Amino acid sequence: MGFGDLRSASGLQVLNSYLADRSYIEGYVPSQADVAVFEAVSGPPPADLCHALRWYNHIKSYEKEKASLPGVKKALGKYGPANVEDSTGSGAADSKDDDDDIDLFGSDDEEESEEAKRLREERLAQYESKKAKKPALVAKSSILLDVKPWDDETDMAKLEECVRSIQADGLVWGSSKLVPVGYGIKKLQIQCVVEDDKVGTDMLEEQITAFEDYVQSMDVAAFNKI
Repeated sequence: MGFGDLRSASGLQVLNSYLADRSYIEGYVPSQADVAVFEAVSGPPPADLCHALRWYNHIKSYEKEKASLPGVKKALGKYGPANVEDSTGSGAADSKDDDDDIDLFGSDDEEESEEAKRLREERLAQYESKKAKKPALVAKSSILLDVKPWDDETDMAKLEECVRSIQADGLVWGSSKLVPVGYGIKKLQIQCVVEDDKVGTDMLEEQITAFEDYVQSMDVAAFNKI
């Protein structure tokens, strides 16, 4: 399990593919898993690895809060695709961590763990039941974005691919079109629907303009509550 060597082009390619349909290394919020992988990457991935670059820039914005992110940082080989072996580190540390995971004498708390598991499942069932009885009204907005390239030589197909690579809970991309702005330059006009409590225009602008090889600026052309 791992990404290969994250200091190499092949390792970054594995990371990019892994993040094609994920916002984070694990789960739906930044965690110590993201910190562990981020620290193993030597710098920003190249612009053509748009999924990895989007993730890198997003996690970099948590630089001051990374120690407070949830979860426990594990060995790098504990993250990533199951069919890829981690080779970023020395390997010795990973081996030691693997040894630490082996229980040579069995667990005296097995029955206790089963009881804890049963209680947890009962509480989850109760929570789901209560949540089902009280459907929450989710506030949503429809946003039309204008994304402008640097010039008429910018690859607009790649620009749109980078924009759509941005994924987050509460964000759904819609239709798009290219709109002429003059001098042979076209801007990308793209629709999205967001859950107001989860996604804002500031977050969208920060992540879209991070693709600085393609994007000059982003503007909100229309914003409507649903």
